[in-house]
Amino acid sequence: MTDNETLRVYARKVDEYLSVTQDGTARDPALKAFIADLPAGAQVLDLGCGPGHIAAVIAAAGHHVTATDAVPEMVAHAGTHPGVTARVASFDDISGTGIYDGIWANFSLLHASRADMPRHLAALHTALKPGGLFHIAVKTGTGSKRDRLGRLYTYYTDPELTGLLTDAGFTVTHRQTGADTGLDGAVADWLALRAHA
Repeated sequence: MTDNETLRVYARKVDEYLSVTQDGTARDPALKAFIADLPAGAQVLDLGCGPGHIAAVIAAAGHHVTATDAVPEMVAHAGTHPGVTARVASFDDISGTGIYDGIWANFSLLHASRADMPRHLAALHTALKPGGLFHIAVKTGTGSKRDRLGRLYTYYTDPELTGLLTDAGFTVTHRQTGADTGLDGAVADWLALRAHA
């Protein structure tokens, strides 16, 4: 995430974001399915981890979690969870080959520009071990715009996101749709895809 205004919003709203994201995390069916598909003692990257609630659930299931976020205030919270190694990093810092058994990118990459998404997905595919598991969730729609808080969003249709994943070398194996109320108070439709490298 390189949009400075988006980063500033998350830094200002960290306490509010903590309360919005904490409830129901452990009951998320997509998260349960992701954890169930991981090998024992997996190496997992939580990309755009926020305060680290999901990273904590994955770590509690016996996995080794690296949690990254471009907002230092979020990383400070994420690093307090047992079994979670948290560090400040942006999407541009994705590197390495065959490191992770799974990567969780839940409503994080939607803050990247559409032009940068192919590059980010290619780097994530490279960072996964062969056959590794990838979860991505985005808000659905077209174009890009800022919400009322000033965060920049890039919206995707299912065919567009599926195509981008396929082009990066992923095979999509599961899709889920829904709608939720976000930090800005608006209800938004979303799409979650699970794929393998």
